[in-house]
Amino acid sequence: MTKRHLISTIALGGAAALALSGCAASAEAETLDNGDQKDLTIAVFNGWDEGIAASELWKTVLEEQGYDVELEYADAAPVFQGLSDGDYDVTLDTWLPVTHADYIEQYGDDIVDLGAWNEDAKLTIAVNEDAPVDSLADLAANADAFDNRLVGIEPGSGLNRVTTDSVIPTYGLDGIDYLTSSTPAMLAELTAATDAGENIAVTLWRPHWAYDAFPLKDLEDPEGTLGDAEGIHSFGSASLEETHPTLAGWLQDFSMDSELLYSLENAMFNENDTDDYGPVVEQWIADNQEYVDSLTS
Repeated sequence: MTKRHLISTIALGGAAALALSGCAASAEAETLDNGDQKDLTIAVFNGWDEGIAASELWKTVLEEQGYDVELEYADAAPVFQGLSDGDYDVTLDTWLPVTHADYIEQYGDDIVDLGAWNEDAKLTIAVNEDAPVDSLADLAANADAFDNRLVGIEPGSGLNRVTTDSVIPTYGLDGIDYLTSSTPAMLAELTAATDAGENIAVTLWRPHWAYDAFPLKDLEDPEGTLGDAEGIHSFGSASLEETHPTLAGWLQDFSMDSELLYSLENAMFNENDTDDYGPVVEQWIADNQEYVDSLTS
């Protein structure tokens, strides 16, 4: 290599290093006045409407505060894996102490519990209001009335795990066809059965807008296989309190009762025929401005 080539190479290398340094400095400078990094990724469980609603609400609120917010949808297992790896910053739909306990046992040392924002969460097996059974203890003997089917949601969900590991063996439901696919598919089955006046049994949970939209009742669970009421927790990555200290504080103070949550879910999923939630959430915020202002006060 000639001396000129060597000098040029060194100069180019130095320029590249300066450029990279400038990019790094620029990235580090993407910080809001409140001390939080501007970019934020919220992981959302597929099909869990309360988590979708809370995430869309916070996305709109935070973007008005200057954040760049991305929602990434996934099943529970990759969400907790991604949160522990730092690929996601926050998830808002962790149910404790039962539904997502296995994930917290596995990943709890690498993520941060920011507290429960709703204490009324409950896993259920629901049927149409006029179904001929009132208890899970009677479902196996009356399976024919439900076309021998129990319609579930995502295979990777905590609700599916509890249903498979606890509900089905405890109540002798092994002979029933337990169908798992997705929450939208379950809701489509529920809609079709309701419209046709047919019996149907589905795995569901409270709070969920389906209880306002369909005539449903929860089957009694005398053996307690579905657990008691749970809290819906926000969890952050291990670094969240360093990268987003202000947001971490807001989420630690976040509280939303079931009536408010129902109203948001109804607006987004029951009264809205599209997947464009932005305008719906903005209108809901306008109708509940005092509450929304309190989220970041």
